[in-house]
Amino acid sequence: MTELSTIERQQENKEILKQYRQLLRVIKPQLQKGDKQLIRQAFETAMEAHKEMRRKSGEPYIMHPLAVAQITADEIGLGPISVVCALLHDVVEDTELTLEDIQRDFGSNVAKIIDGLTKISGVFDLQTSAQAENFRKLLLTLTDDVRVILIKIADRTHNMRTMGSMPRHKQLKIASETAFLYAPLAHRLGLYAIKSELEDLSMKYTEAEVYKMIAKKLNETKRERSRYINEFIKPLKARLQDSGLKFDIVGRPKSIHSIWSKMKKKGVEFEEVYDLFAVRIIIDVLPEKEKSECWRVYSLVTDTYRPNPGRLRDWVSTPKANGYEALHITVMGPKGKWVEVQIRTERMDEIAEKGYAAHWKYKEDSADNMLDDWLTRIRELLQNPESSALDFVNDFKLNLFSDEIYVFTPKGQLRILPKGATSLDFAFDIHTDIGAKCIGAKVNHKLVPLSYKLRNGDQVEIITSRKQKPTEDWLNLVVTGKAKAKIKSSLKDEKRAIAEDGKEILKRKLKGLKAPWSETLVHEITSFYSYKTSLDLFYNIAQQKVDLSKLNNVKIVKDQIIDQKKNDEIVLEEKEESVEDSIRNKLQKNAELLIFDESADNIDHKFAPCCNPIPGDDVFGFITVNEGIKIHKTSCPNAVQLMSNYGYRIVKTKWTKQHGIAFLTEVKVSGLDDVGIMNKITTIISGELKLNMQSLSIDGKDGIFEGLIKVYVNNTEELDQLINKLKSVDGILSVNRL
Repeated sequence: MTELSTIERQQENKEILKQYRQLLRVIKPQLQKGDKQLIRQAFETAMEAHKEMRRKSGEPYIMHPLAVAQITADEIGLGPISVVCALLHDVVEDTELTLEDIQRDFGSNVAKIIDGLTKISGVFDLQTSAQAENFRKLLLTLTDDVRVILIKIADRTHNMRTMGSMPRHKQLKIASETAFLYAPLAHRLGLYAIKSELEDLSMKYTEAEVYKMIAKKLNETKRERSRYINEFIKPLKARLQDSGLKFDIVGRPKSIHSIWSKMKKKGVEFEEVYDLFAVRIIIDVLPEKEKSECWRVYSLVTDTYRPNPGRLRDWVSTPKANGYEALHITVMGPKGKWVEVQIRTERMDEIAEKGYAAHWKYKEDSADNMLDDWLTRIRELLQNPESSALDFVNDFKLNLFSDEIYVFTPKGQLRILPKGATSLDFAFDIHTDIGAKCIGAKVNHKLVPLSYKLRNGDQVEIITSRKQKPTEDWLNLVVTGKAKAKIKSSLKDEKRAIAEDGKEILKRKLKGLKAPWSETLVHEITSFYSYKTSLDLFYNIAQQKVDLSKLNNVKIVKDQIIDQKKNDEIVLEEKEESVEDSIRNKLQKNAELLIFDESADNIDHKFAPCCNPIPGDDVFGFITVNEGIKIHKTSCPNAVQLMSNYGYRIVKTKWTKQHGIAFLTEVKVSGLDDVGIMNKITTIISGELKLNMQSLSIDGKDGIFEGLIKVYVNNTEELDQLINKLKSVDGILSVNRL
């Protein structure tokens, strides 16, 4: 860059000083003792730190922080501390000044905000996942001190206004980020003017041709529109003056972005968009008369022009969650054109233009609490460790631009939810535990399902059950980020518990294959079965959705089995022979093993857990290497493999006639989920058959129940008797031994 001449440098300094004085004029009404000196100190610090720096346009860099401070004070309405932070917002990131220097010279409050601004600077990466993770970090600062985001929005607004000299790829990237995050955030924080400007400026770069076309047509119709607005306003002005109200009435065109959105949504050309402009009536009244006077103006407007009853929006009685208050009515104006009329007081207008910042002037305003509630909901979403960053972004974006509905608890407490929210969303909005246990709701005293979509003014009472728990389907029934996050978290907890069972099953299977457990082995098996994580693998094993018979096709398992077999073959053969000889010697030649006979007492034998045989079952004995003889049912799932591969180790086995020894067996029962079904089952087991029951668990869903009974029986005759008795009960559809 060529060296500036003395005259050029003097000219630049003159312009910088002019901007600084303009900033002081804007902030003057808010200045307290010592504020002016602090702002001057921040200005001089920024001047010195950025003195060698220039923007892409060639102007001195200090012009940027000055402009950001001006937007912060004038357009957002923040105070002196925020102006100081805006002036210093880039010094820690771009110059040699440190956060410690800022803390020493300006105090911990300023340092904390500067730290937040530095952390979220350049918050986006081109990769989606990194972008999403940074988005989460940005919102963490929002919940800490909302001024960080407000100053960042001011910074982004100035960058968007001065982006002409940047290369095309950077323009597209910054414009896309702005439309993706900053415009929705400005909307949610009530900064409607800035939100509209950011949307228009983003569109200017991302959809340049459409932007130019609409801007050109707006310009061409400007004179005609002005004439029409004057014609529309004239009779209204006369009525308002006659009423004795102090008022201001203006007409303004809709933003280019909102016109383009309407064209796309309705599939119409520019000429067919009927509400290209809105008329705003701003009245000057005492706070206690605001509501009644707004409705008085509404009455005057609808006396003059016929209203569209379906287009009334009452945000005076119940403000939006971001604090916006106004009455919106669409009326039929001259020449058959629809016109939107917005009715506000001066206080409401300031809140509409300056959003969250304006609430600091009206502390008693209930809308302030609504914003706090909204920030609390964000905090809850952020603190959910289970949700991925991308899930979080999607859930959060759902709630940024959504219209709202106003519903009530049974005691009349107001709750604000996004449009489309269900009774299940309402349950989670009240409390996480209530949401998790919700089985239905009463809306206006009528029973409705979890999926019922709430409407404005509904009174909702939630019905819960201790047995209820969230299911995967619930994610399709809710729209709020809070509900989605809590359901996902609950499902993951349950999935982990089930996955532990799957892990144990896999360990036992690998132990049987003589393949030693290791992280590498688990990773290979996970890839082999095409699962993303070991958690998914274990969970699906527990759900019996994984064919573990294919395990020895996994290369690492196959290699380990071959190695292990080579090492064990000789030793095992010798051991098997000696064990088999020992057992065979204890049995008489070709004799049967008589279970519960005295001759069997000196032979080590156990009942196989895979089939749990009981007296009366057809059984066989299998000589094992370490556990003597294992008694299996001939119908055991493992019987075919054992008999075909190890026929030489099979022992004929019979039961002797004996009494008094009870065996634990499991019976699965299913049927219609009717009142008293459990009582009928227990009466048969304990009352009629006098059997000892270890446990009974029943789970009902959609009118059908499934139960698992663990009961002690002496033999198959008792078991058959139990099964037949249960089958005869009304409502029981099937009874099977497991």
